Amino acid sequence: MNKTGVNKTHVSNTETAVDQLDVGARQKARHYAVQALYQHILAGSSPASIEAEFRADNDMAAVDLAYFHELLFEAVAQENALDALFDQHIDRALHELDPVSLAQLRLSTYELRSRIDVPWRVVIEEAVRLSKKFGPTDSYKYLNGVLDKLAHELRPAETARKR
Repeated sequence: MNKTGVNKTHVSNTETAVDQLDVGARQKARHYAVQALYQHILAGSSPASIEAEFRADNDMAAVDLAYFHELLFEAVAQENALDALFDQHIDRALHELDPVSLAQLRLSTYELRSRIDVPWRVVIEEAVRLSKKFGPTDSYKYLNGVLDKLAHELRPAETARKR
């Protein structure tokens, strides 16, 4: 305990637990957002109808719902601008990408460009994790390379610190 009688160890453990809940809720938001973007790509459904379906069909209690909503709606609304950002770093036409990789690239590009509160390495690690789960075999390697180049372009000051 410090002079004020506050147990600093307890406070930091509580903060760590809250941070872990936030991380888990964000991971779940990304998990569902990739699936929702995949559905949008394949079926052309509106973000509102996809979100309503996901909320009805899935246990979203542990999901950062505001983040899920933001990722889904913004990735769809900014689809052309996001595609233009990563298009210069891919070795094929957009229509040749599998839908899971396209969904992941849009989500991750949105985060790299618009969510500077999320470290660039976290964006890439999450993309790799989700690609291993949902994407074609070894697609995570491709996404890792594309997103690394994009991160250096969009966040030069942050990525320069890695060296």
